[in-house]
Amino acid sequence: MAVVSISMPEALLDRLDGFADEHGYTGRSEVVREGARGLLTEFDDPSLEGRRLSAVVSALFDHDSERIERRMRRLRHEHESLVTANVHQCLGDDHCMEVFVLSGEFESISEFVSKIRATSDLHRVEHSILPLDEKLAEVEA
Repeated sequence: MAVVSISMPEALLDRLDGFADEHGYTGRSEVVREGARGLLTEFDDPSLEGRRLSAVVSALFDHDSERIERRMRRLRHEHESLVTANVHQCLGDDHCMEVFVLSGEFESISEFVSKIRATSDLHRVEHSILPLDEKLAEVEA
């Protein structure tokens, strides 16, 4: 097995070690491998390909991060045909949340989510994807 060196903040490393201990992993490498597998298979769902989809993507970040806010604006403009709604919400003095509602094909949505995730210094990124064709068929029935 190849050895890979990665950099991460000390606080994240502490959380990683604590998670490994609490959940019975043999060490941090096993946790990182499982996380990498999960991320790589997250958008590996052939049942969603070629279908009309809706998605909600939310990103949490520090309140004073103008660089992230500029990045979010740039992504919204780059993907204006995909983004149907966008909300920026300040959550007190510490954090902000950017929420995107998307409508499009699986490949475009996965590309957008990947670009959001690639933004450094985000605290958390969450998303959900719903096939619109199933929902529409239920309403019409």
